[in-house]
Amino acid sequence: MSATSLAAMLRERGLRLTPQRQLILEAVHELGHATPEQVHNHVRERAAGVNITTVYRTLELLEELGLVNHTHLSHGSPTYHTAGEDQHVHLVCRGCGSISEVDPSVMRPVTDRLLAERDFRVDVGHVSLFGVCGDCKEL
Repeated sequence: MSATSLAAMLRERGLRLTPQRQLILEAVHELGHATPEQVHNHVRERAAGVNITTVYRTLELLEELGLVNHTHLSHGSPTYHTAGEDQHVHLVCRGCGSISEVDPSVMRPVTDRLLAERDFRVDVGHVSLFGVCGDCKEL
């Protein structure tokens, strides 16, 4: 997203585009999947004065604006990624910690069943499956 588009979205809410907000959004784009702490470390390389509270608040705002999404890939902080990406299911290896992505169609039997039986619509973009990857199963 361009700085002008972000500035326009913020202005509609009575907010302004600050350098910190721009840096945090850029960090999420550059890092792919990142916790607030990882975003903070990335941003501090460019602007030492940005504190972790600013990162958390900005990530929440960017999610409200529909620019980033979060998912829980571990017991710790949520992980953020760009909302413009295609939806995907996260595969998290408990052995090595690797994160890979698969097309959400792999969840279709489950999502279809939940819709039919419970009238429940799964937000597949927030789904994370935990297990052991092929490399770790050999260990």
